[in-house]
Amino acid sequence: MPYAWTPEAETILTLRPHRSLPRRGFAAVVLLTFLFGSLPLFGVLGTVYLWGILPFLLAVVGGLWWGLERSYRDGEILETLRRSGDDLILRHHAPDGPPLDWRCNIYWVRAQLHETGGPVPGYLTLSGNGREVEIGRFLSEEERRRLFGELLAYLGRNRSP
Repeated sequence: MPYAWTPEAETILTLRPHRSLPRRGFAAVVLLTFLFGSLPLFGVLGTVYLWGILPFLLAVVGGLWWGLERSYRDGEILETLRRSGDDLILRHHAPDGPPLDWRCNIYWVRAQLHETGGPVPGYLTLSGNGREVEIGRFLSEEERRRLFGELLAYLGRNRSP
């Protein structure tokens, strides 16, 4: 799962996007794209047609490189849910901005799974302290549903005296 509960006293939940292509795989995909894309160029070596085809091959490899790098950068999201005394603190670390924090007394926190009305099916939010915040935006619908059950269980265990 792209999230993990930890038994530590402070940090209880860490969420990260799933990575299906490691960096070594990234390099292999770009290299193979270039190699297989350059195969047709061997037939036109020494002709003017080479210069007509080569920019398109380089554009494809450059676009693939840019797209995968963008995917890696967008995937640097990190969400942590931790408990500090009676407060539950959700921190969202985005790759292109300052961290966003939400804090609420654990006794007033409500986890909600919105079947409809959200941007995606199974939209998961925490509400309390006059605000409603999304958690696990990058998780799949099945993972959000599973996390919802685990959040309810955690909140139920930690609200009782």
